[in-house]
Amino acid sequence: MKKKFFPLFALMAAGNLHAGDPAAAKPGSSYVDEAPLPKGWPEPGPYGKVVEKQYPAYRAAFTNGKGETSAFWTLFTHIKKHDIPMTAPVEMTMDGDNRQTAMAFLYQNGKVGTTGPDGAKVEVKDVPASTALSYTWQGSDSKENISKARTELEAVLGEKSVESKGFRLLGYNGPGTPREKRTWELQAVID
Repeated sequence: MKKKFFPLFALMAAGNLHAGDPAAAKPGSSYVDEAPLPKGWPEPGPYGKVVEKQYPAYRAAFTNGKGETSAFWTLFTHIKKHDIPMTAPVEMTMDGDNRQTAMAFLYQNGKVGTTGPDGAKVEVKDVPASTALSYTWQGSDSKENISKARTELEAVLGEKSVESKGFRLLGYNGPGTPREKRTWELQAVID
């Protein structure tokens, strides 16, 4: 039976996942794998603590983040038009107030598709390898959960005397996964 990734992710970015539950490690927390990760991409986790992670270079289609639903559908139309398979996670660039400023769909590897603009709203870019501090939780992407994750990341940034080059939220699951089992990572990119 073929997995249907579209319905799982369609509502994830639609902004309807904001019911509050505390961002904390819960007994039995484990990643629900719904779509393949890009080549070399680490699985999310561990839950409920800040860890440093290495990410390989990757290719992704980006659009501005004004309106989560609009950004999602713009990117979904792009990958459908070019026959690019859906992967997890969906990446959302966050500003200093924890608001989404851009969204990206990650490609399986750097050989899929081509870089450059695709119309007025999408640009495919190669993103260099990076190091990030990451805080993972299960539940919703509520303002409270994102704020808790940001506080945890900023505390470790302060302890390490390191500045972030930016924050990104990674969403791994859609509405086909129960809300309490959906995995999110807030990351501070440091290199």
